[in-house]
Amino acid sequence: MNISRHNDEIHRNLRAWGNKPVLREIYRSFHRLISEQLVHGPDSRTVELGSGIGNIKEVIPNCIRTDLFPNPWIDRVENAYNLSFQDDTVANVILFDMFHHLRYPGTALREVCRVLIPGGRLIVFDPCMSLLGWIIYGLFHHESLGLLTDIRMFAPPRWSHQDDIYYAAQGNASRIFRDKSQLSFCLPDMLLIRKQRISAISYVASGGYSKPQLYPDALYPAMQLVDRICDFVPCLFATRLLVVMEKKQGA
Repeated sequence: MNISRHNDEIHRNLRAWGNKPVLREIYRSFHRLISEQLVHGPDSRTVELGSGIGNIKEVIPNCIRTDLFPNPWIDRVENAYNLSFQDDTVANVILFDMFHHLRYPGTALREVCRVLIPGGRLIVFDPCMSLLGWIIYGLFHHESLGLLTDIRMFAPPRWSHQDDIYYAAQGNASRIFRDKSQLSFCLPDMLLIRKQRISAISYVASGGYSKPQLYPDALYPAMQLVDRICDFVPCLFATRLLVVMEKKQGA
């Protein structure tokens, strides 16, 4: 992604954030769910990759927000394939709506594993490919699902992260984290400790950052009830996937 496209997207998201109270409340609920998965300690360091407008700070105030390009809402510039953090120095790494932008996810996740402390956690929050997820993201979102495209887990030998271009495959998280044997091969020092499919109908109907909101703010509590009911049938209604991986002790 070039810096012009990146900045256009950030400013569009910032306008939606200011105009949609329900969207702000939904994201706070997502961030609270992520916060519950974090490793905490006196010297724990939490890093989010691909922070955009940096709204995670409202719920996780000590989070180090990063992105590919500088902007006023992040703390530092980082690239997932070449992190500036030293080995074993980060307690938590968060990828919120960022995993599906990784052209070579195995390469990036090994870099994340390098910087995590033993017992540290990777938290991924990404689109989920249930029946509803396939319809919503396939028909109403500009990014590709990538479901019929082979996933290249690792970058070729002479590839440089500086040469990377825009990439999106919204189905990648559902495909990759479904196969535990592939995960064990790609990330032998990491354990999958939680995978949760979330309906998030209230989010879908909010229109997110780019679409119109389909219900008035006053109906948000009712939409939360719909979420809880639909969570019982994730194969039909899940639109969000939460994945938590932990670095093995001694790794």
